[in-house]
Amino acid sequence: MEQLNNILEDIKRMDITDQIEAINNIKIRLHEISPMKSEPVDCVIWVKNDKVEANDYNPNSVAPPEMELLRISIAEDGYTQPIVTWPNGEKIEVVDGFHRNRVGKECKDIQSRVHGYLPVVSILDGQSDKNNRIASTIRHNRARGKHKVDAMSDIVVELKNRNWSNEKIAKNLGMEQDEILRLCQITGLSDLFSDQDFSKSWDVEGDITEADFKELTDDISTYGGETEKFRTVNTSDENRIFHTYDKWECYKAGMYNTTKDGMKKTECEELYRDILSDSMRFSEILERVISEWKYSCEHYLSNISMNRLAWLGQAAVCYDSGVPATFRGGWSLLTGNQQDEANEVALVFLNKWLINNGYNSISMEEANSGRQSDIY
Repeated sequence: MEQLNNILEDIKRMDITDQIEAINNIKIRLHEISPMKSEPVDCVIWVKNDKVEANDYNPNSVAPPEMELLRISIAEDGYTQPIVTWPNGEKIEVVDGFHRNRVGKECKDIQSRVHGYLPVVSILDGQSDKNNRIASTIRHNRARGKHKVDAMSDIVVELKNRNWSNEKIAKNLGMEQDEILRLCQITGLSDLFSDQDFSKSWDVEGDITEADFKELTDDISTYGGETEKFRTVNTSDENRIFHTYDKWECYKAGMYNTTKDGMKKTECEELYRDILSDSMRFSEILERVISEWKYSCEHYLSNISMNRLAWLGQAAVCYDSGVPATFRGGWSLLTGNQQDEANEVALVFLNKWLINNGYNSISMEEANSGRQSDIY
């Protein structure tokens, strides 16, 4: 202990860069002899934030209010979770913690507090293959219940193209094989299933390369604007109306919560189904939504780049029952005819809002153009 105290006194006299390097080296050496060395969290080190870069496949999407909450959490509580990474040449690539990485880079107060560093752990050596890294990222996201369906479907197709079987994908991503097939259909590959029932396996035809997948960037110029306006997509449209999230009636009503007190997941989804399958009830609720949720409707229904029919369905369920949009899986409980009827009702009230607010009405084809057609 005396020898250790002498070393610590030497470290105290170093400048901060040398201090962090010395402490990291000590942690690494301790990790090498630790009985817990098989656990990544046993060795958290601090690295310069410009060495940490995003991966190009993360399917996680954090809504602006949650992103702001993460910033506040780190500002008030500090970094309580490290960023999971793997070494990629001279850089360190994020496996999990993309948004913790962004906050540490883009929020000046936090960046200053941690001296331009980020806390990281490295995944196990056996997980460094890209297929395994993708699977690891998805496991982290799914464990928290946060992943984008469209990005997940792209990843499944990529893994299929990398010769992963349905069984292997299901095991590593925590999915059922039927879910894998549904995700593949979302990508626009449904013609692969046109001559067969909902089978358990299929073969990818044609070449799919990494160039087919949109890469995420680590552009640090974006978060500042998000925290000021909490904007959704299509920010260049001059007819677009923006409001900060604190004005959204849907946010105040709990539309972006992840649970509903006193109700199980199945109960929430069944209630979601019940509301949307009753055209008269759905219409009555939407009438109140478009008249009472002024700021939410302006912010979302003026955005032509999003699925406004979907938002109206989720808003109606939340308005009437308090069930948040996270239980929109209840949509799949409707029959095909019920889904069509619900979309027609939503289109009626979308056009009613558009006309009342000086916009042109649109057709169902226009409402669905380039977007998912269901209230999901």
